[in-house]
Amino acid sequence: MLRSVGQERLTGSGEDPRVTELRTAVSRLRRELAGHPAEFPDRGIAEDELAALDAMAVGGRPEVLRLRRSLLLVAGAIGSVSALAPRLRDVRIAVELFGEPRHRP
Repeated sequence: MLRSVGQERLTGSGEDPRVTELRTAVSRLRRELAGHPAEFPDRGIAEDELAALDAMAVGGRPEVLRLRRSLLLVAGAIGSVSALAPRLRDVRIAVELFGEPRHRP
């Protein structure tokens, strides 16, 4: 059972629940983006960065600064497509689960 939000692994799964949440949110946004009929200039950027987010999540311990950079690029690329806003919000929430980046001394 999950005892502290975002920190412990789910019993039996072996995967960090934050990673699971990120992968789910990214997958949903990728599906909605793929099904969206309108073409827009930065669609390719959004698709590439969503693939990068998924790859980072698959690795298990994504770097927070890189997650945030990818999120900003995705938001900039699809921010004007209001139909995708709810799924973009889900990705933002999932990225925020990883907290603040650690500062190097």
